[in-house]
Amino acid sequence: MSELQERRWSVMSERGRETGGVTYADASALVRRLTGEKVHGLCVVTDEAAERFAALSKSPNGGKPKAAKKGGGRRRNARS
Repeated sequence: MSELQERRWSVMSERGRETGGVTYADASALVRRLTGEKVHGLCVVTDEAAERFAALSKSPNGGKPKAAKKGGGRRRNARS
């Protein structure tokens, strides 16, 4: 059986996970339908990737790296 026929695909959008555990053909059909409904940020990913994305979006900083402080770093004097 091809991976595309396995029920291991999810559809993600700007709203989050639209569905999961579907075949690639079903996911693709949903993407077409949601595109018609003007839903943005659509993509088909594996269920595993969708779960990782969900875990990142639930982290305190939304999965974003911490911003560097202005002038907070030490500079070493260049020696010639």
